[in-house]
Amino acid sequence: MSERILTYRQAVAEAMAEEMRRDSAVFLMGEDVGKHGGAFAASKGLFEEFGAERVRDTPISESVIAGAGLGAALTGMRPIVEIMYMDFMAMAMDSIVNQAAKVKYMYGGHARVPLTIRTAFGAGRGNAAQHSQSLETWFTLIPGLIVVTPSTPYDAKGLLKSAIRSDNTVIVIENKLLYGVRGPVPEEEYLVPIGKAAVRREGSDVTLLATSRMCNFCEEAIQTLTREGIDVEFIDLRTLKPFDVETVAASVAKTHRVVVVNEGHRTGGYSNEVAAKIMDECFDDLDAPVIRVAAEDVPIPYNATLEAEVIPAVKDIIAGVKQVIDE
Repeated sequence: MSERILTYRQAVAEAMAEEMRRDSAVFLMGEDVGKHGGAFAASKGLFEEFGAERVRDTPISESVIAGAGLGAALTGMRPIVEIMYMDFMAMAMDSIVNQAAKVKYMYGGHARVPLTIRTAFGAGRGNAAQHSQSLETWFTLIPGLIVVTPSTPYDAKGLLKSAIRSDNTVIVIENKLLYGVRGPVPEEEYLVPIGKAAVRREGSDVTLLATSRMCNFCEEAIQTLTREGIDVEFIDLRTLKPFDVETVAASVAKTHRVVVVNEGHRTGGYSNEVAAKIMDECFDDLDAPVIRVAAEDVPIPYNATLEAEVIPAVKDIIAGVKQVIDE
């Protein structure tokens, strides 16, 4: 495939544009997604191409946005709903958790809910406690929801296209500090399969599992660990639910040691679910307890120094790997 270098936000916008050209039922709705191009410029150019009917600015009401998206999905459309900050998903939980996730089940599989919900999450921008949370675990708890967290421009485009084509509700979680990251994206049509993790680096000493922006931190940590003679196998989970047990289990069978890195809080965070799945599926292959690297159990601070201390850092990943190696 011929490749170009795009930013993450450009890859997101391109995915939506391609799917809107391919299928007239696809449309985008959310706060400032139209002429403004989205709070993080991830829908830039769409309003000019598709107009106000298919790129719809909404009132500042997350419950209305999600509810309207659900109604549109149930009546034959394929809406892409943008919730500006993941923190504000709390305002739309009834439509998402009690309705979108359950309609197909309650109608015996006869109803389709092709609803894609995009949202931005994560700390590191000084947005303080109400705009910086990592709440992905909320949605992995709910049967009927699919949850993906692309970490690269390639995956941002490919996973979003797969989400839009799905007949189920898919939560696409984009880290705010990844929007400016650049990477290769093919010009040709491609999809990234939902439910399949990516082995970014093969190794023999320890399996390092990570999600979203934490993958970038892991790649930096691996450079130091490699110089110190530790051979890391690194897996980008990409899809949180459904979880790719097969890829992870194959890696654990080879390395026998695991470190899980996730930006969510230590208590109740997604790293706990991954650790539990590994214990369920791979216990006989483990030579040491699973180590979790996660955010501290405090609200995300506004102060930049405190914020950096609360969320996982490269030094924490290095320390976690060394800890599990020494077990």
